Amino acid sequence: MKPVDVITAIDIDRPRHAVAAFATDPDRAPAWYANIDRVAWQTERPLNIGTRLAFVARFLGRTLSYTYEVTDFVPGERLVMATVEGMFPMETTYTWVDLPGGRTSMTLRNRGAPSGFAGLTAPVMAAAMRRANRKDLATIKSLLERR
Repeated sequence: MKPVDVITAIDIDRPRHAVAAFATDPDRAPAWYANIDRVAWQTERPLNIGTRLAFVARFLGRTLSYTYEVTDFVPGERLVMATVEGMFPMETTYTWVDLPGGRTSMTLRNRGAPSGFAGLTAPVMAAAMRRANRKDLATIKSLLERR
């Protein structure tokens, strides 16, 4: 099956530490991810490698429940979460880089290798992810730049 690898980025007029702190707070995810309804901590706070988070989301007209585990976390620089359950194992990576003038470049990458029927719809899923990611990054930009 063809893997899905969607990379989306946006520049935000806020310092890197503020952007990263907001984006790595799972409790804030429903505020800027249009498709995420709920996030529940399955492990103790704070966010660290090994943290498990249960998500309930909507995507392509379906309600999805899945659990991400943090596999890499460098505060203010990078967060990587992965899930292996279901027909579409996914890895999500966030990175933040300083830009001139106290601005930040935020990159969101989703990649995975769908199996079964999900593998047949990979191109449609990739296009939908790209649209959703652009919208979500525009939302976080708007939220942070109003602060």
